[in-house]
Amino acid sequence: MLEVYSWPTPNGHKVHIMLEECGLAYRVHPVDIGKGEQFAPDFLTISPNNKIPALVDPAGPDGQPISLFESGAILLYLAGKTGRLLPADVAGKYEVLQWLMFQVGSIGPMLGQAHHFRTYAPEQLPYAIDRYTQEAQRLYGVLNKRLAHATYLGGADYSIADIAVFPWLRSWKSQGVELADYPHLKGWFDEIAHRPAVQRGVAVLADARRPLTDPQAREALFGERQRQQR
Repeated sequence: MLEVYSWPTPNGHKVHIMLEECGLAYRVHPVDIGKGEQFAPDFLTISPNNKIPALVDPAGPDGQPISLFESGAILLYLAGKTGRLLPADVAGKYEVLQWLMFQVGSIGPMLGQAHHFRTYAPEQLPYAIDRYTQEAQRLYGVLNKRLAHATYLGGADYSIADIAVFPWLRSWKSQGVELADYPHLKGWFDEIAHRPAVQRGVAVLADARRPLTDPQAREALFGERQRQQR
């Protein structure tokens, strides 16, 4: 039984969806990031960057337990464990991996900043809002161009690259984007949203999610406590 430490965020959903797509048995341990549970010493032993998700596999390589943090690393581990959603041939594998890295290095950080400055910043900062909104729109354009020539981000087959990107686009309205402006991307998005495993994955812990408007939640996510983790 895989042990998953998570919360209903895009990075959490990436792992939930992967687990559902692979049909793996797992137990979810909620880590309420609005209450600061990501700073608990036990959690920090498996996720030293105090971020969700994290995964513990009691039956890891050579039958030994393994713990992992960083959602991209977890997707790669689960793909390797199951032999699914990552091509076996070298060229196909790297076609997928470049788009996985695009999500990890660009989609997640930039859309996260767009969402933050448009929704959670304590004061309106026009420069930051314009900068990250325009970058969000640019990144959506990159995805749209790719999907004009490929069925999925990694090529002909659905893969961990699609799983990684999809949850980040579910909040397109909060990122200053109109999804209909990117028709190839919208078609891809709508298809993936209808996959049963994706629907099960995004439902994990969905009832626990709440607006991050109370001072305790804002402090846990954006305040001094984050800066003290050094």
